Amino acid sequence: MSLRVLVVGDPYMPVSAYADALADLEGAGLDERVEVSTLQIDDVRFAPPRTESERRLREYVGDPAAIARAAAGHHALIVHGAPVSAEVLDAAPLRLVCCARGGPVNVDVAAATERGIPVVNTPGKNAEAVAELTIAFALLLIRAVPRASRYLTRGGGFAESVFEGREFFGREAPSLTMGLVGLGHVGREVAWRAQALGFVVIGHDPQPPALPPGVELVSLDTLLNRSDVVSLHARLTPQNRHMFGWDAFTRMRPGSYFINTAREALVDEAALGRALETGLLGGAALDVLERTPDGGRHRLLSLPNVLVTPHIGGATAETLARGAARAVTAVADVLAGRVPSDVVNPQVLPARGGAESRAAL
Repeated sequence: MSLRVLVVGDPYMPVSAYADALADLEGAGLDERVEVSTLQIDDVRFAPPRTESERRLREYVGDPAAIARAAAGHHALIVHGAPVSAEVLDAAPLRLVCCARGGPVNVDVAAATERGIPVVNTPGKNAEAVAELTIAFALLLIRAVPRASRYLTRGGGFAESVFEGREFFGREAPSLTMGLVGLGHVGREVAWRAQALGFVVIGHDPQPPALPPGVELVSLDTLLNRSDVVSLHARLTPQNRHMFGWDAFTRMRPGSYFINTAREALVDEAALGRALETGLLGGAALDVLERTPDGGRHRLLSLPNVLVTPHIGGATAETLARGAARAVTAVADVLAGRVPSDVVNPQVLPARGGAESRAAL
């Protein structure tokens, strides 16, 4: 008996990113033979949604109809950004859908649940990469690098003596407190890195997981009042949109710094701009920005104390490798009769354990 697996690559995570993980799968000596097919999407464009199921998908590339045609006859589907609609789910005798990203927003999980198909994601695969970028942001901000660099790009001269550095005095990590809003996968990775540099680390999370050693859990008000650097790592929900607005910024320490490597909708960017322009905040570093209504240049890009990157937090080769390995591991689990980790719709799994549970997958 063989299990047919379709791997769909996209411009961000191409088929080649899965090569090592797939080689391990094919050489694992499993009872079932594995047949792997691939489909590469090279365009970042996406087909406009045509069905109710497709309207439930977000952040996808490609055409669900093309994925459905390629999926025919396969038992497992591995994607990153390809759309997995009801049409795709109905095109094959699927036993498993693996989405190699933290949130399977390009998969119609409700449709998969209705069909009894488990959907696996890879939460935290980019945690280390985002944490490293966060730490880089923090160090750049406390050393006034954005302002100093912009001084040169706008025509300022190179210093001829040490005394000219007086305009860009900064701070050192051991003298500062970093407040982490959100202590999930990324927040915890930031915590131990920040502590290694000497930051005092405090955190706020309404539903904290295991608290990182040495991190004090505090209220949001206390965190804003005590932190020299506030770093946002919360997951976006309908309830916390623009959780950082003018009121939150006025409760931060005067001259403190703000970092957002999470989601742009968590921040009222007009209020952030005002806080930076008035000197209420000393600077900000952002890996995400909301699009301007008119498609023009964002006002925050022009401020001298702001550093912005184009959503590169998880853009590392290691992130892709972790996502591929975990997605392929889920397939291996099914082949070995095990229930995969990180099933986002566990209600499709049998309630009983043992052979019946294993056979159901």
